[in-house]
Amino acid sequence: MKLEPPASENPRDVVRALRAAVLGAGPAISLGGAGLVGDVPPGTAAVVTTSGSTGVPKSVVISRNALISSAYATAARIGEGAWLLAVPATYVAGVQVIVRALIADREPAVVSGPFRPEPFAAAALGMASHADGERVPSYTSLVPAQLQRLLDAAEHDATVAQALRSFEAILIGGQALAPSVSRRAEALGARIVRTYGSSETSGGCVYDGVPLDGVDMRVADGEVLLSGPMLADGYLGDSARTASVFPLDSTGTRWYRTGDGGEIVDGVLRVTGRLDNVIVSGGVNVSLDRVEAAVRGIPGLASAVVVPMPDAEWGQGSAVVVPGLAAGNVETVLAQVREVVGDAVGAPARPARVVAVEELPALSSGKPDRAALRAMLARSPRA
Repeated sequence: MKLEPPASENPRDVVRALRAAVLGAGPAISLGGAGLVGDVPPGTAAVVTTSGSTGVPKSVVISRNALISSAYATAARIGEGAWLLAVPATYVAGVQVIVRALIADREPAVVSGPFRPEPFAAAALGMASHADGERVPSYTSLVPAQLQRLLDAAEHDATVAQALRSFEAILIGGQALAPSVSRRAEALGARIVRTYGSSETSGGCVYDGVPLDGVDMRVADGEVLLSGPMLADGYLGDSARTASVFPLDSTGTRWYRTGDGGEIVDGVLRVTGRLDNVIVSGGVNVSLDRVEAAVRGIPGLASAVVVPMPDAEWGQGSAVVVPGLAAGNVETVLAQVREVVGDAVGAPARPARVVAVEELPALSSGKPDRAALRAMLARSPRA
């Protein structure tokens, strides 16, 4: 089967190419800017290439059956209706918005260009209705940074607030959602569903900690594993990595090793963070995801990002990067951060630095570009 990029990465071109690929009426499409061409396994719909937040590229082969299975499972959980595409169409979250719209026999509404609250609100409130005037349930998918921008705008723009309330469900994925942001959305009346998944699972497959129909999950040696019809076929041209990340168990069941730590309590998954996002500070293992979760619970720091940095005394340490923080408040915030993290995670986990920036560097998916932040810190060591 042939693999080709769409005519362009314009969302409308991606919608057209993906529709043909999912229906089997066109070639599989290469997404993510890699421009891959060549042959892929029969039944492939898309190859999604992304560097992720760590800068490690991967090209994930996703079949038509996997995308369709995931889309139908989502409809069974939250309902079917019209979808608004507000995340990049070249990432798996955008791909799934398109496929969910297609299985509902609807054209997705699209917000193009850099994300801004006003065009989003206009598109949300202009979603299609039934011929008889009855409102069709509408849905969208966002990353936490987009939701926070919308909530900030909604404080002084009633139209944005109305748009957020208009959705039957707003799927939030891609990274952890700060509790303070979740509480703000709930207070506004926005119906938020936290999703967990990746390109390797055709997008989110665990909603609010509960797997979608047909999805199995377990924790082995502290790592979250997922299984079901939504699993990708593997990594293009990398059979060794595919075999390692998608192992078969003794019963022949195929699993995806997420690389995330977690626990399952009463059937609900709680993800504790990336297993590889750990530093060793003074001989103690420190999860930077736990540190970041504690920091984001501090009022005003919901968008903060924690990244590793060398430490001459302890070997490794961490820095908290805060967008929009006045330089004069850095030391005060550092003292607060160290106290909160020390109480929540332990003294060895206390960050060594707070860095104020005007704006966080971001990937096209909307996630913070952690590789860029690490490079920034390397160029500007503490004086």
